[in-house]
Amino acid sequence: MVSVTNRDRLLGLTVVLLWGLNFIAIRVGLDHFPPLFFAALRFAVLAVPVLLFVPRPNVPLRWLLLYGTGFGVLQFAFLFTAMREGMPTGLASLVLQSSAPFTVVLGALLLGERLRPIQLGGLFVAVAGIVVIGADRVHVAPLLPLLLTLAGGLGWAFGNIGSRLAAASREVNPLHLTLWMTVVPPLPLFALSALAEGPATGWHALTDIASPTGWPALVGLAYIVALGTVVGSGLWTFLMSRYPAGAVAPLSLLVPVIGIAAAWAFLHETPTASQLLGGLIVITGAFVATTGGRRPRAAKTAEPEQAAEPALH
Repeated sequence: MVSVTNRDRLLGLTVVLLWGLNFIAIRVGLDHFPPLFFAALRFAVLAVPVLLFVPRPNVPLRWLLLYGTGFGVLQFAFLFTAMREGMPTGLASLVLQSSAPFTVVLGALLLGERLRPIQLGGLFVAVAGIVVIGADRVHVAPLLPLLLTLAGGLGWAFGNIGSRLAAASREVNPLHLTLWMTVVPPLPLFALSALAEGPATGWHALTDIASPTGWPALVGLAYIVALGTVVGSGLWTFLMSRYPAGAVAPLSLLVPVIGIAAAWAFLHETPTASQLLGGLIVITGAFVATTGGRRPRAAKTAEPEQAAEPALH
């Protein structure tokens, strides 16, 4: 059993902090940019240098496309639209954790992975938490933003399946795979933006960057790309390369804690008691569903454990 050093624990908590604050940066960006255009822009900023300087991973194109479509196009098209339509920032960071149990279910349905009873129990607990949150929101706000966020979590889960298939096909640098995923979403998202938001709406927002909401949106975009993605995912990949997934992956479930606290501190979003209770139930269920299926393996014959996907929020 590899012992996690204090330095690496600190690095893991740094990633959690960066990813939790990412939702504040997303909210600032959405105050200025249309959601689909902003999603396209955040990937386009990364895709250009990746195409120029990062070697393409030697993986089948279909799995790279599935990874990019699920994780990049579907997740962020739904998530950003949900937040623009009124999904609270902190609650969005929490409900998006539905991707974890969704991934477990898709792994069983599409990859033939066996579910242990404890994992099924975790799935039911996570669903119960979502029901608690939904029941609370139906009394005070429309359900559509919640459903869109859940759809974003499902998109992330499909992306996880694509990433697993790509990483399992050949020896691949996980960070290169994650970065090359960003090449897939820009064109589909720009096309969706042109159809749904108008061909000139996003570009007008980009040229109006000197407005009161414009420069904060650029700062938010810079944070998402530089700190949330490059630094956060880079540190996460480093930790995943040093330790079993079970020792690192549960840290990602702390991201909503930072997201909710940051939304309360900076945006004055106060979650209800029911939302906090539902969130605790979701995180508990997701933890059980994603960590309860691992059996101990002998050190010499162990296969590499599947790492949780680096989040790019």
